[in-house]
Amino acid sequence: MFASITSWPPLGQTTVIPTDNKSIHFTVLLETALNKSSAPEDIEVKLWHNHTSSGEWEDAVLRHERDPGNTQLSVDANPATRTRRWYRLELPLVHTNSPTSFTVKFKTASQSGWRWVRDQTNVADGQLLFHKTLPSHDLSNFFDGLSTDLKITTPRCETPDTLLYSIALTVDASNGVHSGQGRAKLGYPTDSTRWFALVRLWAPWLAPRQGQGKFEIDKDAVLLSFLRSDGYHVVLLALSGVRDVTTLLVHDQEGNVCIQGRNDGEERGIARVLVAIAESFEIANSAVMYEARKIVMTNPDTTEEIEAQLQKYSIPPKPQWFEDWYDGFTYCTWNALGQDLTEQRILDALEDLKNSDIVIENLIIDDNWQSNTEGATQFERGWNEFEANKQGFPHGLKSTISKIRTRYPNIKHIAVWHAMMGYWGGVSPKSELAKRYKTTVVDIDLSVIKGPRTVIAASDITQMYDDFYSFLSSCGVDSVKTDVQFYLDQIVSAPSRRALITAYQDAWTLAQLRHFSARSISCMSQSPSVLFHSQIPTNRPTIPVRNSDDFFPEIEASHPWHIFCNAHNSLLTQHLNVVPDWDMFQTSHPWGSFHAAARCVSGGPIYFTDFPGKHNVELIGQMTARTADKGKRVILRPHRTGKTISAYAGYKDPALVKVGTYVGYARTGTAILGVFNCLENDFGEIIRLKDFPGAEGGEYIVRDFAGGVSEPMLPEHKASVVHVSLKRRGWAILSAHPVKTFAQRHGETKVALLGLVGQMTGIAGVLGHDVYMEDTGRIRIWVNLKAVGKLGVWVSNLPEKSVDENVMVLIGGTPIKREAVAVSKSCDRVLEVDYEMLWTRDQQSDKAKAFTWGNEVSLEVFIS
Repeated sequence: MFASITSWPPLGQTTVIPTDNKSIHFTVLLETALNKSSAPEDIEVKLWHNHTSSGEWEDAVLRHERDPGNTQLSVDANPATRTRRWYRLELPLVHTNSPTSFTVKFKTASQSGWRWVRDQTNVADGQLLFHKTLPSHDLSNFFDGLSTDLKITTPRCETPDTLLYSIALTVDASNGVHSGQGRAKLGYPTDSTRWFALVRLWAPWLAPRQGQGKFEIDKDAVLLSFLRSDGYHVVLLALSGVRDVTTLLVHDQEGNVCIQGRNDGEERGIARVLVAIAESFEIANSAVMYEARKIVMTNPDTTEEIEAQLQKYSIPPKPQWFEDWYDGFTYCTWNALGQDLTEQRILDALEDLKNSDIVIENLIIDDNWQSNTEGATQFERGWNEFEANKQGFPHGLKSTISKIRTRYPNIKHIAVWHAMMGYWGGVSPKSELAKRYKTTVVDIDLSVIKGPRTVIAASDITQMYDDFYSFLSSCGVDSVKTDVQFYLDQIVSAPSRRALITAYQDAWTLAQLRHFSARSISCMSQSPSVLFHSQIPTNRPTIPVRNSDDFFPEIEASHPWHIFCNAHNSLLTQHLNVVPDWDMFQTSHPWGSFHAAARCVSGGPIYFTDFPGKHNVELIGQMTARTADKGKRVILRPHRTGKTISAYAGYKDPALVKVGTYVGYARTGTAILGVFNCLENDFGEIIRLKDFPGAEGGEYIVRDFAGGVSEPMLPEHKASVVHVSLKRRGWAILSAHPVKTFAQRHGETKVALLGLVGQMTGIAGVLGHDVYMEDTGRIRIWVNLKAVGKLGVWVSNLPEKSVDENVMVLIGGTPIKREAVAVSKSCDRVLEVDYEMLWTRDQQSDKAKAFTWGNEVSLEVFIS
């Protein structure tokens, strides 16, 4: 009988109740297996909780809503095999000094006893926290046992209602080859219920960690947050990359937070940690990141040197529309063609894409095109010269690029891969490069590398990068993917670190700005010195930066973790001057649509790396759209970085991963929530409309990409929820579209613009729109779109109207054919305008085109 039970507030998680709430609204959805042979039994459901003035546990009956209304949208993995019952309860808010715990139990009339949800699902009790008045603003109230070695100041904060602290630890100067070290106890986090950290998974990558109770992490942390029992969030950021100091957050055996500093400088340095306390994680997180940017950008070693050197170049960076680089659909050779890379294999892969009618705009020629020494592994091979290796590219790199551009004119940008310090094994000491440029020998602290490595010296690195990128430009290459940047942070000796870490970053920044106008991808660069020195300043163009460890197609367990990791890493990278890049993936892979949906809501670029002949063309069509002028394929990238909305929910916790993003302006834009089941079993949740990022004020309808649409909802209404039940590997993309209401002659009409309904983030294809009622009483919808597709418009009373008599659609002032306008098969309140059909016919016709298709498409929809 029992299938599943879902609640809000959620069981097994911690929820903070705002201070202005007068009561707590509980919603429970009980799903039972459909039994056609017998009548369904009534089921009694009770809340078991300790939200009482005495703290004692008691029952509360949840009311069965036999007609809960149609505002809810249900995205259900098993809709045909289950019946759903909604239950609600409102508890008055009781002032208590302790968190509230609760669970649910239920029984039918034929049962003799109660059944507990925990016994049925193994999901623990839910926990509620309530905002209280903050204690004294003294930091010792938040950390017990503050070290006297720490200097604490309170800088002016850029976010409202936030406490901000700057904590400085003096670190000794380096001594010979040894870096100076410093460590001090910040203290034990008081009243902590849950914690979240971004740790150094290994040298190049960050990854999330979550826990409850005693603070213990398996890796050093860069970002750390504690959720207190009074509902406040305490966020800590370890600042690095300033004056040769690296700072990390660690713990001791007692669960204290400790500050660890490393100083490569010749004078004493400062390890700095920023702490912010606010009612929301996002506000506190923003506060420490804003302050970090101010510190980095006022440090003369970071900005003045770059600006001074830029003035020396005779050719300034070229102005570009950078969305060309971000938004073009991109093919990468790495997983598909691997390290056995040759010119012919690249050409064969591109011919396969052409034959499959897959149009790409960008190509990344990944690892193994370079000329390197022999070696058993890539880590033992050193870089020889600028030119490509003769075995795979017998006529040189320029010949290969020329063939690609001649045969495949749709490819606008071609990038090549290279490592920050040459190749995985550095530079060959016997190479032409070593003869041309001054070199130095460094030790890299990495288990796969044994012995010293030769690299270009700091005195020549700017010239080397200038010469290298000049060579690439002369070959027709116009962009780069610069990998293995973490090597800089793994240099062992203090003098080498002091000389090379900043010099290499600045040389690369200057070269890619000058030669490629910021068309570059930074990879394996989440080491602290690079994060803060190169990626947080805003005095340079924004570039894509890899946001997590790689896509590993053959490792089953890596796929849900990849999405979970990226969603949490974005909590930090959203504040950097970067476009988070969630890495390439394969469209024909069993997890292909899971990855595709995640890339669409990430707010970053989309790269695919399909094996020749193995493509999911339908999935590619859902991720991308063609432009009207040249038919190039672009992605529809949301305007904000996609990030988790639940920082403290761990990877194994009973929760769906919810990635929030947004398109448009505040209050008039569309909130998007990508929902992913990263668990090993089917799972469901109730999600409130008010949890969609940016959904505030006015009515919204929520649309599932699969086609389901809710009735209009108000964010503040307790019944404004979405139920999402997903199978393993399951995903959903939900969009909350603002509704406009018009009083017409025969009643009220509500309208919401849905964007391109065939694409996962189709609302991002809208460049501009206006919805208003004319003096005649006719509703006019004007939409300007960046690509062709099927435009969707939700109309509340569309079933009462005739498309023939009440709807007219124009392109460029010319009515379009009636066959291109229809009511959606998935929802009778959605009007679909299939102008892609008209565009396709025009492209295939030798006769005069019906319309003049420009770079953008403007549609007008009139509803009378």
